[in-house]
Amino acid sequence: MAGQKNHDYHILPASIWPFLSAIGALVMLTGAILWFHGMGPWVCLIGLAGVLYCMYGWWADVVDESMAGDHTPVVQIGLRYGVIMFIVSEIMFFAAWFWSFFKHAMYPMDAIDNTWPPPGIETFDPWHLPLINTLILLCSGCAATWAHHAIAHENNRDHLKWGLWIAVALGVVFTIFQAYEYSHAHFGFSGNIYGANFFMATGFHGFHVIVGTIFLAVCLLRAYKGHFTPTQHVGFEAAAWYWHFVDVVWLFLFAAVYIWGG
Repeated sequence: MAGQKNHDYHILPASIWPFLSAIGALVMLTGAILWFHGMGPWVCLIGLAGVLYCMYGWWADVVDESMAGDHTPVVQIGLRYGVIMFIVSEIMFFAAWFWSFFKHAMYPMDAIDNTWPPPGIETFDPWHLPLINTLILLCSGCAATWAHHAIAHENNRDHLKWGLWIAVALGVVFTIFQAYEYSHAHFGFSGNIYGANFFMATGFHGFHVIVGTIFLAVCLLRAYKGHFTPTQHVGFEAAAWYWHFVDVVWLFLFAAVYIWGG
């Protein structure tokens, strides 16, 4: 019959979100350049507000599509592939910082007397706060796994909520502890290659922890609204995958930057 859907794919209607997102990103980038030249942060903040608004509206549409039954098994496969490709791109992002750190650690040509860390740099003891943060993040990952198993295999909404509560709370604690660690650093970002590599690698990871915590918090809110089922929980699955990626990156940072590189 003409006009009748005879496939499992979801054909998206025309959307204004890609255009608005591009405009918001352009304004934010232009504002950042102006900010770097001493013209104030307001243009950048306006662009950031536009980007955040587009993110909220666009993902809200995706949630509505899921609740309407548009996320068929075939569509869910495509969404999972998209999440996997996004995480792979994030892996390449962190690979650049690890590459820079290992290069300067093994061939410290710019450091005094070719030593690493450079003389005068007092590194963190990895077996104090960094180890505690490692255990916190691993426990948070276990809680996210518990929540995922609860909804995917048991359809237990109470365990889903408890697992997400624990994962989000531990993510917040990790961020607080890392901020405390930064405030007690005996080296700065500028003036030495060790500090630049340390703060770029761990700082961007900290940003990803904040993003992942928000991601899981949104899933917790959706869990209270009854959005997830054993067959319809791609959004939470994406959050769990992202959180495990954050865990693995931290393990590499802890082993390479805090233990080996220090």
